[in-house]
Amino acid sequence: MSGLNRSSSAPSKNGLPPKELIDDLCSRFILNVPKEDQQSFERILFLVECAHWFYEDNTVDYNPSLKSITLKEFTSLMFNNCDVLKPYVPHIDDIFKDFTSYKVRVPVTGAIILDETFERCLLVKGWKGSSWSFPRGKKNKDEEDHSCAVREVLEETGFDVSKLLQKEQYLEMTFGQQRVRLYIIAGVKEDASFAPQTKKEISEIAWQRLDELQPATNEIISRGMTGLKLYMVSPFLSSLRSWISAHQPPVAPRFDRPSRGLSVWNAKNSSTGSSSVLAEIQLNKPAVDARPQDTGPGKSFRNFRFDTASIYRAMEAGFSS
Repeated sequence: MSGLNRSSSAPSKNGLPPKELIDDLCSRFILNVPKEDQQSFERILFLVECAHWFYEDNTVDYNPSLKSITLKEFTSLMFNNCDVLKPYVPHIDDIFKDFTSYKVRVPVTGAIILDETFERCLLVKGWKGSSWSFPRGKKNKDEEDHSCAVREVLEETGFDVSKLLQKEQYLEMTFGQQRVRLYIIAGVKEDASFAPQTKKEISEIAWQRLDELQPATNEIISRGMTGLKLYMVSPFLSSLRSWISAHQPPVAPRFDRPSRGLSVWNAKNSSTGSSSVLAEIQLNKPAVDARPQDTGPGKSFRNFRFDTASIYRAMEAGFSS
């Protein structure tokens, strides 16, 4: 998908996207999608989130008169400007709260990538904040765990693990109501090429030494010995070290290697992987596979059905204008 037409994002006095831009995004991401993606607020909010990514990555970057806004602010703009969403504006707080609760229950898969000596693992740092994690992400609808891991690792690191992944080699934990499965990808060369394929998601990729990372305990939950924030890493370290002790590395440890972590990609020093957003990747994200229990805020909207007649009328009006 190409970027939005410049004429549809004319300068705005307050820096917010103008109505014609919101209308364009509503048409692209809400109206012209399969009917099954319009059958619940959770699915619709994933579509709104996709439109938000598109706005941030393909419009704000090229129009200095527009400002970056949060997903909640963007959701409010979409609901207040899209005719098919306007009837639900009075319930937007419950809808957004329910969506936030829903997201944290979607299963996550990814990979623990080890180098050839099993001394280092590959970690990624998010675009905002300073926390590090293994490359991972939420499952799409009907997506198998290992397929999700391959896709998410490729998006976040640019590295294809499909030929190295063994379906039975993984670590799995549950955080609250969210299951996290990480496949162990062992024996990756340290000089392999890494660069994210999506914009504004990953700020740095690095090989981190396992002996500098600490497993989670009652006192140590989020930080390693070097001060790295490792909230989603530490809980897996004890099981990972047990796995390593039971497997022989392809290459013996070398004492002449650097004793600290090694950064292999940094957004500040590289434009690789950030020149454009892969529309196919972004458009796949809303179709998340999760069937959480009917609990949490906004549960009265679980049985929501989109008013498709209004959609068709809006589309016809758009085409005739």
